[in-house]
Formats: sequence, C-alpha cells, structure tokens
Amino acid sequence: MNAFSQFFVELLILFRIQIAIVRHQLLWIIAMSSIFPIVTLVFLEFLLGESSSEQLARLIIGNMIFSILLMGMNILGQDISYQKFGGYFTYYSSLPIRKVNFILSLLFYGILTSLPSFVIVFTFGQQIYGVNLHFEWLLLPVALLAIFSVVGIGVLMGFLSPNPQFTNIVAQFLLMFVTFLTPVMIELKDLPIVLQWISYVLPTTYVANVLHGMLTVGWTNSTYIDVLILLIFSCISYLLISKKIHWRVQ
Repeated sequence: MNAFSQFFVELLILFRIQIAIVRHQLLWIIAMSSIFPIVTLVFLEFLLGESSSEQLARLIIGNMIFSILLMGMNILGQDISYQKFGGYFTYYSSLPIRKVNFILSLLFYGILTSLPSFVIVFTFGQQIYGVNLHFEWLLLPVALLAIFSVVGIGVLMGFLSPNPQFTNIVAQFLLMFVTFLTPVMIELKDLPIVLQWISYVLPTTYVANVLHGMLTVGWTNSTYIDVLILLIFSCISYLLISKKIHWRVQ
C-alpha cells in the first residue's frame, strides 16, 4: 500500500472510531446540546414579546451559534482535557498513525457532536418564533466550515490546558463572553467600542455574519469575505494544534 492510500485508510479508521463513539453517546449529545439553546429561545420569547422578524432571526441564529460553542468548544475542550490527563490517548499514541490524521479525527468528532444541536435549534427556533429562515444548499458547506472554525478552538484549548479544572473555568467563561458580549445575539454596532475591537479577532463574529447572511438573504458578495476569514481561522487553528500537540510524548 502506497503512502497516499495508507493516509486515507488511517483517516477512515479513525473517523469510524469517532462515529462509533458518537453513536454510543448520541442521546446524551442531543439532549445536552439542545436543551440549553432551546430553553434560551423560549426564555427570550417570554422576555422580548413582540419583536421584528429581523430580531427574531438574529436570536435564532445566535442560539445556533450558542449550540456550536456549547458542544464544539465548551464540552469538546473539557472532554479532550480529561482524556489527555486520564491517559486515554495512550491507545492512539501506540498506533502507527500520522499526527495529522489524529488531529483531523478530533476535529471530525467535534463536528459530529455539534451538528445535531445546530440542526435542532434551526428547526425548533423557526417553530417557536414563527419565522421562516432562508435555506439553500450552499448553507451546508458554510455551516460545516463555521462549526470547524469553532471546533478548532475547543481542541486547542483541551490540549493546551494545564489541568481539567482550568479547562472547565476557561471554557465556561469563553462560552458566556462570546455568546453575550460579542455579535452573536446582538449586532456589532450595539456593542461598546472595546468589545467591537475584541470581536474582530474572534471567529464567532464571522460565523454570525455568514450564517445571518445565508439564512436571511442567501449568498452575497460579503459572504465571500466572511468565508475566506473563516478559512484563515480554521487553518491557523489547525497549524497551532499541529505545532503545540506532542501527543505521543503525553
């Protein structure tokens, strides 16, 4: 078997392992990833009352991003941290596999755990608020890219954390900060100038931009820019993970 074929065989095996893990935990993943965003949607419906369709669409999209942050950054980061310090990666380190495949399998796992809640909030949010969001097939690769850009942060955070307790604290802080103090639930112009500048260096700002555009008016010229920025964030996160992770040593 040549190196090219071996690369994809390794990747396929690791992907199948991650699929088996997700399938075993599927009910828990769906419940955990959906309850908080849906409860938030219902609470905001009681709190805000009558709102414009534009505001309601932003709240739905914001909670879709919240669900990605919850599973792809918060839970995934903590999960990887506990596995790292519990010695669970010893099994993988004993296998003759490439580091790139190991990293891609973790990112794939993050996408698998984040995708169900993304779809559930997208579906139930429209039912709760009575809003019809725009859908086109280009949304599918864009959504995967959006999830991928956030999942990279979760993987990096889990591996770089000095201990699981620290991961838990940082993950909870980032979840609340990014959700409520960056343009996820609200527009960028409504934030203080300091938070606006901080928002520009966070991938979730561009995730919110691209999803809001795709789900309200469809693909536009500005979408190209946001997608390009998300690709850059995704590449940077992968390079940082690849550079910083010495998982065979661990």
